[in-house]
Amino acid sequence: MNTQDVRTYLLALQDRILGAMEAESGDRFVSDSWTRPPGERLQGDGLSRLVEGGSLLERGGCNFSHVKGGAMPPSATAHRPELAGAPFEAMGVSLVFHPRNPYVPTVHMNVRMFAALPAGREPVVWFGGGMDLTPYYGFEEDARHFHRVNRDALAPFGDDKYPRFKQWCDEYFFLKHRNEPRGIGGVFFDDYAEGGFEQSFALMRAVGDAFTAAYMPIVQRRKALAYGERERDFQTYRRGRYVEFNLVFDRGTLFGLQSGGRTESILMSMPPVVTWRYNWSPEPGTPEAKLYSDFLRPRDWAVE
Repeated sequence: MNTQDVRTYLLALQDRILGAMEAESGDRFVSDSWTRPPGERLQGDGLSRLVEGGSLLERGGCNFSHVKGGAMPPSATAHRPELAGAPFEAMGVSLVFHPRNPYVPTVHMNVRMFAALPAGREPVVWFGGGMDLTPYYGFEEDARHFHRVNRDALAPFGDDKYPRFKQWCDEYFFLKHRNEPRGIGGVFFDDYAEGGFEQSFALMRAVGDAFTAAYMPIVQRRKALAYGERERDFQTYRRGRYVEFNLVFDRGTLFGLQSGGRTESILMSMPPVVTWRYNWSPEPGTPEAKLYSDFLRPRDWAVE
């Protein structure tokens, strides 16, 4: 196990993704490096990179973090109770881009490594991550493209990986209290250690490396589409679903808060402007209604 190789890859991935986004938008991400002071529950360092009020992204952030702690928090041991209380090491890159134009979808991507270090035993290492797309106005072409790039990235690791991780994503990014998906999904995997460290690390890299190919062509197709107050209003309403999921269900958010992580970095995923309405639904036959009827349901996008 060479965690330095993982760290080197993650920092380079952060650079590549933000370089592509800056070239596309002309907006510059500010950098905020941090180190945890001695005596805190978590030790480690990270690099948060953020843009707010940009021409393309109303808010977007991409974080790298590498932390160590004395005892794993409950969110990390829910499926591995035998590791409760063990020291741990975790590192990853996580991004959320909230575009200004309602026709450009919000996107989330995360890749990470986690190592539990139980006393007197070998480290228990696993990987996780994925990406998912949250459109406000759906385009079949975009949904098919996003899923096909993910399918092709996972193909070298077995024909079972994309369907398995796609279903996992559909089930994970689901708002149970509303009986509604957050978006059109993508792929998601966690607690992954199949084939040992090198094979699992290679799969994580394949997902991370696929992000720009999956998302940037969609940005290029939609960023110049004209929109008005109606589209903007629907966008801010649907962003509320994003907030609800992240604060109630998201394991990464819960892990960060429970382990004493850096709050500003953890909550960087929140959209800048959000609205809620009481018991609202779109008028039948409208583009807003089409999002619910045609996109916010599981579909086999990669073969349609």
